[in-house]
Amino acid sequence: MAANDTAPLFLYDTTLRDGTQGEGVNFSSLDKIRIAQELDSFGMHYIEGGWPGSNPKDVSFFERAADLDWQHAKITAFGSTRRKLIGVEDDPQVQTLLEAKTPVVTFFGKSWRLHVTEVLGTTEEENQAMIRDTTRFLKENGREVCYDAEHFFDGYKDSPEHALATLQAAKDGGADFLVLCDTNGGTMPHEVEEITSVVYETLGIPVGIHTHDDTGVAVANALAAVRSGATQIQGTVNGFGERVGNCNLTTVTPNLQLKMGYPVVEDLEKLTHLAHFVDDLANQTHNIRAPYVGSTAFAHKGGMHVNAVQKVAHSFEHIPPETVGNRQRILISELSGQSNVLMKAEDLGLPVEKGSDEALEILAHVKELEEQGYEFEAAEASFELMLRRKLKSYRSFFTLQEYHCTYRRDGAAQYDTCSATVKLTVDGQKEYVVAEGDGPVNALDAALRKALIKFYPEINDMELQDYKVRIIDSSSATAARTRVLILSGTRDQSWGTVGVSTNIIQASWRALVDSIE
Repeated sequence: MAANDTAPLFLYDTTLRDGTQGEGVNFSSLDKIRIAQELDSFGMHYIEGGWPGSNPKDVSFFERAADLDWQHAKITAFGSTRRKLIGVEDDPQVQTLLEAKTPVVTFFGKSWRLHVTEVLGTTEEENQAMIRDTTRFLKENGREVCYDAEHFFDGYKDSPEHALATLQAAKDGGADFLVLCDTNGGTMPHEVEEITSVVYETLGIPVGIHTHDDTGVAVANALAAVRSGATQIQGTVNGFGERVGNCNLTTVTPNLQLKMGYPVVEDLEKLTHLAHFVDDLANQTHNIRAPYVGSTAFAHKGGMHVNAVQKVAHSFEHIPPETVGNRQRILISELSGQSNVLMKAEDLGLPVEKGSDEALEILAHVKELEEQGYEFEAAEASFELMLRRKLKSYRSFFTLQEYHCTYRRDGAAQYDTCSATVKLTVDGQKEYVVAEGDGPVNALDAALRKALIKFYPEINDMELQDYKVRIIDSSSATAARTRVLILSGTRDQSWGTVGVSTNIIQASWRALVDSIE
């Protein structure tokens, strides 16, 4: 079936509710308000804030949200149908949905006979009455109502008649949207497209889609539903959600707008910022390989690819990175050609002439270093320093005299201590300091900072964010080379450095020094 091209599409975010059901994802009440404001600024149409009354954070969110001015989004409360065998007006859970004072309420009901009889322990007729009564009650109280048909696709495959009857009950109650949920995430795109077509043609009211990513096709399933007439797309930022997650809004949104021609949001350039903002508040590491918003989404490594991109960017880029607020990156590795070096140097503000002795020398030096075990893909700061040394634009910030690390363990007291001494010279002034740490690298980092802080107070704003060690030639046993990657940063930016040595302390020192410089 052809998509309903005349109807606008609506993005429905459930990061603050469904997204928090993902392992390791937690938001404070303030976090939820800040994320909602970012989503509103981005142009999100619906923001599901949580389940009113279920916990203090959600109660606080709805209280604060009621006092804020939302420019684009409708704040939405989430809940369930009335309980079986009681009047809807007597169900306290349904009352809390009204008390949230949101313009929209979304509630779920059972579409699968298995859940009706085995989970709810009721009849099909009562289940349909629960859906119809709850919808009608919320509509009578002035709410826009989205009915989430839980396990709809599994229920439809079990009994199309029963699943459609539950949707009809919501329609009879006055629902504004019938949202088809692939709750277990096991439905394939061709099934979603076919079943959504049946619903759209049979029920004749707006249809939404809510997919989970258990088989890796949540985004594809959402797009398939749109092709069959769905006009509300539910999902979460970065695909957060229970088990392996929900439909990823940072992927499905640009696909809808840039690939399928639907004008979903006005400013898609905010997409990468939104993805990283939510990751940061969730204390999650950014997925570097995320489509559109990942740091490697527009990264080029192979020499032939870089040569082509240098001439015509879209030869190896399906969209301009700036369209979604991302940027092109040129990686330096053993696969690098001269184009990699030239483009990377230009990006760093250190242009090198093609075919020049400097360009050839730098390329040869990169390959030599990588033969020793260096890796610059995640250590662009170390590459910049190397480039500056070769181009004679490097200056030393200090001169090392010596450093020393000790580790002591008191067997009786079970006490560990690490200390490091650093002796160096800054502008002719000698510094000799001692510092302790949780390990030798931490102690070295503390000592180096202590020695430099009065000369370079900017170090106060910098922190060591990540530390990774890899043994390169493990067949050499204890004589193997060790590669250390360090990620450092401030509140606004981060940079990677690398050190390699047969001695892990020396490798760490080299990466530490690069990170400071």
